[in-house]
Amino acid sequence: MDSEKKLEFYGGEWMSFLPIVLFIILIVVTSFAWGSTSDGACWVPAIISLMLPFFFAKDKKMYADTIIDGLASKDTAVPIACWIFAGVFARVLRESGFADGLAGLAGKVGVNPLIFTVVTFLCAVLFSTATGTGFGTIAMGMGVLYPAGVALGVNPALLAGVVLSGAAFGDNMAPVSDTLICSTTSVGADLTKCVKSRFKYAITSGSLTLVAIIIFCLFLDKSSGTSVEVPTNNLALIMFVPMILTLVIAIKAGNIIVATTIGTVVSVITALAFGLVDFIQIDAGDTAKSALITVYGESVDRTVGGILYNGISGMVQVIILCLLLFAMINIMKRGEGDKKLLESFSGIVKGPVSAEVVISVLVLVLSALLSLTAPAILLVGPSFGKPYAEKYGISPCRMANIMSGHSVTLAYCMPWTATMMLTLGFANSAGTPLSALEVTPMMFYAYISIIVLFATTFLKIGRNDGLDK
Repeated sequence: MDSEKKLEFYGGEWMSFLPIVLFIILIVVTSFAWGSTSDGACWVPAIISLMLPFFFAKDKKMYADTIIDGLASKDTAVPIACWIFAGVFARVLRESGFADGLAGLAGKVGVNPLIFTVVTFLCAVLFSTATGTGFGTIAMGMGVLYPAGVALGVNPALLAGVVLSGAAFGDNMAPVSDTLICSTTSVGADLTKCVKSRFKYAITSGSLTLVAIIIFCLFLDKSSGTSVEVPTNNLALIMFVPMILTLVIAIKAGNIIVATTIGTVVSVITALAFGLVDFIQIDAGDTAKSALITVYGESVDRTVGGILYNGISGMVQVIILCLLLFAMINIMKRGEGDKKLLESFSGIVKGPVSAEVVISVLVLVLSALLSLTAPAILLVGPSFGKPYAEKYGISPCRMANIMSGHSVTLAYCMPWTATMMLTLGFANSAGTPLSALEVTPMMFYAYISIIVLFATTFLKIGRNDGLDK
């Protein structure tokens, strides 16, 4: 199939947005109106949203091929692979009793839910800034800190929002982040100058986010004032060793699969050596300890399960949804809906303020629709960001900072995005499921960052970012 050929719809390019629009409407119905967090609440809206627009495509075979291309793309495969390996690693830590051990230790030393929430945000900020990976930060935060925080009595939706906020901060600031790299290269900006100049925006948004977290915990969330007594096995705290090792490797290697592969193996060896889990249980019935591999059942119902299996199966909901979501995104791109959106804004720019506003809106909309930061930036940067910067006297660093800063907001908190799906997958795996509509309002960093960036646009702050004075 010619990958450059346009997928045409009856009704024009705007119809290529139909799968995404339908999905958004249906996911609100199943998750909010019907109050479900089940697999079906995610998968049914997704498959309906792919099937109905089929009848509006002029070339039905191309529509089908476009779905397959979306399923098979690298953009789809990379997060799925990361989720599988991170899911197994997180499950080993959880089943070894580490999360309860961490929560128990926090309670004994006087760490209440408020302090734990603040520490979680700061840990997520530091990890994401060091590694440049939002997905990796979510995997570590939701896999390790989320279960411990819930056991300590922290509001689950708030804790998930805090992890997402920290992940978004680092995705914008880390020198090795693909978001920062794409934003600078797409407009010809100097990376080092961009990092220095965007710090004032990021630290302002991050500080205000921290204040919002504290205010919410103190005044709006009744669960965040006192500690909860958690029964723990102190021996499980030995799992700090493989966890810290995994974090160090993730920072140095910058690859979540490398880090979690080594981390899982070391975690398994440590848990077995200290008797925290069994290697295998065959027809064992109810036992006090979990096992890496379990075998149970009779005849055709004979089943192989255990920690490793549960780590993978806990990610199935988000993986299938991710596959279907990226198929929708590919339909929009092949139908040139993204180009139509860009063109619709091209005639309303009259000066530097309106140029920054248009670039901001385009990046916000495309990053939310595409569910990823880098593709949205690459669509807007070369075609609009760079020409507008040159025409209206906006520095390349300022344009890069606007695009990068806005791209890590809605892409991290909208109910249909990959980062949100990953967060919900870990919450479900931890035994405390959440709906997207519970978490979205708690992603304070996204909303604060949007306000901060638009304020700088209208106040004409930073237009000379990165320029020698």
